[in-house]
Amino acid sequence: MTSREIRQSFLDFFRERGHRIVPSAPVVPLDDPTLLFTNAGMNQFKDVFLNTGSRDYTRAADTQKCIRVSGKHNDLEEVGRDTYHHTFFEMLGNWSFGDYYKKEAIAWAWELLTGVWGLPKDRLYATVYTTDDEAFEYWKTETDIDHSHILRFDEKTNFWEMGDVGPCGPCSEIHIDMTPDKSGAGLVNADRPEVMEIWNLVFIQYSRDESGELHALPKRHIDTGMGFERICAVLQGKTSNYDTDIFRPLIRRIEELSGRAYEGAENEIAMRVIADHARMLTFAITDGAVPSNEGRGYVLRRILRRASRFGRNLGMREPFLFKIVEAVVARMGDVFPEIAGKRETVENIIRAEEESFNATLDRGLEIFEHVVARVKQDGSNRISGAEAFKLYDTYGFPLDLTTLMARERGLEVDESEFEKHMSAQKTRSRNASKSKFTLSITGKDRDIELELAPGASATAFTGYDALEAEAKIIGLRQEDGKAYVVVDQTPFYVESGGQVSDTGVIEAEGHTLPVSGVARTQGTIIHLVPETDVDLHLSEVVRLQVDAERRKAIMRNHSATHLLHSALRAVLGSHVQQAGSLVEARRLRFDFSHYDKLTDAQIRDIEALVNEKIREAIPRTHLRDLPFEEARKMGALMFFGDKYGDRVNVVQFGDFSLEFCGGTHVANTAEIGLFKIVSESSIASGTRRIEAVTGTGVEEYIRTLHDDLVEARTESEALQARIHELEKELARLSLEKEKERLSRIITGAPTVRGVRFVAAKVRVNSHDALKALGDVLREKLRTGVGILASEIDGKIGLVCVVTDDLIESKKWNAGNIVGAIAKDLGGGGGGRPHLATAGAKDLSRLDEVLEHAREYLPRD
Repeated sequence: MTSREIRQSFLDFFRERGHRIVPSAPVVPLDDPTLLFTNAGMNQFKDVFLNTGSRDYTRAADTQKCIRVSGKHNDLEEVGRDTYHHTFFEMLGNWSFGDYYKKEAIAWAWELLTGVWGLPKDRLYATVYTTDDEAFEYWKTETDIDHSHILRFDEKTNFWEMGDVGPCGPCSEIHIDMTPDKSGAGLVNADRPEVMEIWNLVFIQYSRDESGELHALPKRHIDTGMGFERICAVLQGKTSNYDTDIFRPLIRRIEELSGRAYEGAENEIAMRVIADHARMLTFAITDGAVPSNEGRGYVLRRILRRASRFGRNLGMREPFLFKIVEAVVARMGDVFPEIAGKRETVENIIRAEEESFNATLDRGLEIFEHVVARVKQDGSNRISGAEAFKLYDTYGFPLDLTTLMARERGLEVDESEFEKHMSAQKTRSRNASKSKFTLSITGKDRDIELELAPGASATAFTGYDALEAEAKIIGLRQEDGKAYVVVDQTPFYVESGGQVSDTGVIEAEGHTLPVSGVARTQGTIIHLVPETDVDLHLSEVVRLQVDAERRKAIMRNHSATHLLHSALRAVLGSHVQQAGSLVEARRLRFDFSHYDKLTDAQIRDIEALVNEKIREAIPRTHLRDLPFEEARKMGALMFFGDKYGDRVNVVQFGDFSLEFCGGTHVANTAEIGLFKIVSESSIASGTRRIEAVTGTGVEEYIRTLHDDLVEARTESEALQARIHELEKELARLSLEKEKERLSRIITGAPTVRGVRFVAAKVRVNSHDALKALGDVLREKLRTGVGILASEIDGKIGLVCVVTDDLIESKKWNAGNIVGAIAKDLGGGGGGRPHLATAGAKDLSRLDEVLEHAREYLPRD
């Protein structure tokens, strides 16, 4: 079976058993600040297990994107060196939320593995928790496993816990024995590739309290996880995950780039590491992580630099890792289309990081070689923490990269000494920053020295309750007509969580100074005064005043984003998560996870629901400084991009909206006035964007629409007038052309019954033009009879002229002649003796009638 077939058969198996197939959550958790990366399939269901959330289904299955590179689940050191650990992997899983339990989970797992996939039963082992007699008996009664292959283990391997407190329970792991002679019974849970865990069935039936005591849960859940890469290797008969069709296209791409074969231990390890790390970086960056020096960003930077160093082992000295992204997308973009939509972005970010690190990598490797030579010369086997710190601080070598290279040389690194140097650097940084700040007020970072008052501390924010405040200046710098002012308290909000910063004024010494921006750094709020010739002083008391109308408009839009978030989840589904926002005075922008373009009906429903909640005049509840866990238990949604500490703020509008949020909001939804969506679009695969306006913004929007309509109507009228002018000009030119043609027609006209006779088709676009052409024909004939015909608006127009001499001498009448012709063509008409017009319908006979038109002349 191919990997695609294996994945699909797993999902189909559980779909047939009543499971909802749910999409993978992002590998960068949007709603769980306790995790750097999604590391298990259960992460997106933690709220269900914690009893703070629910779903509209009780059975689910999926394939979850996972990353394990730090903390408890850290597989980094094994990656590439063995054949079955990865930093990025897929976890196939099925869940029951208070529905089925151990009996079904065990029976279905056995059925899928042996009945559907045909794994040899005598090679499978099941482990259970030492006291879990229930699971032990179900393995005996619900499957035909060899009873000697059911093994009991202790808490270390067979008891699962979400954390020190909370949901937990025993688990049952399924292992496969791949030893040649099926002798692997003693290797179960020994972390050996010959006997490997492939599926873990977790039975969540307890909750552990702070004292460590277990309590039975009112509802019991099933949470299972199967390593996709591992099961593919087993089903494809491979001893290495990297030999499956999941990785082989990536290995081939690395072979092409390096010009080396996937042979020999050094090449194989390097290529496995690079293939794994390319997948991890592609998915992490796609889901919003970027390389940096902190948190998950530093994990990405470590992984990228680790891959770059292994590229050196393959002789690749130029950036190469970004060139593997295309192969990752080609292999996995059908299952995870988001990586295809962001491929170019991912490539650009990786390439920039590679170019930056390459600039120092060679020099760092050279220094490392000198260190190794010196250590060996001294007869030691340890690289000092100081040397490791120098490689980190000067050349960007993460500690684990230095440790890896040292281990390859049979050396170790003094990690405790390294940490002492890191701690000392942080202390120096903190001390050095007491009067040095990095600002991002005008779009570019800059360092600025401020004079601080003795004992100056963090600025208190008072802007939740008031838009004015008296405050003391505790930090100051004035230069080039500008002032940077720090006060002990301020009502000015600093941009955060999508809400833009306040503007306003500072009143000092009878002068009003504009504040064009504020920035927060190290707990200090700095106010930028762009123009002032007033000398300010430390300890001076000033008055600060926020631009109230602007702040109110911002609050209307911010509260509207909360209502919009809830409305999107109500109309589209609970999968909707915020992926970014912008809240300013004139508009709001809200990005969210959803894979389909919104229909007009959905947009109308969302807009109507938000406006309904506005009309309900729901009062705001602003809960401040809550313990984080208490807020989580309330069911508050987290906003993308916010960082949460031990204590948080929560904003609530009745039963409709409950969000973690540190921003400012209206006191009542009625203050929003009106909500109008002005656009909906895609900004990335799986991410949509709504732009909207509220309050006076709606008035401005309607005014703009009206002005556009008036302008369009004016332009239309002018266009119609111009078209009319052009039509007249075209008719005139056409008439002139036909006049010139008449002269040629008359010259060649025959004589009939002793008079010159003209019968011809002409091209004009109106009866008036045809009549005017008749006048010209009559004048040019001097003596004779003329008949002209033209197709006008799908019908026939006719005109007949007779010169005066024939009217007098022969008594011929133009009206009689044209009337007779028109009658034969299914029409009628007449007029004066010298010029008459008629109309008819039968275009098909026009040429025939004109050819015999002489027969309509009167006989003497």
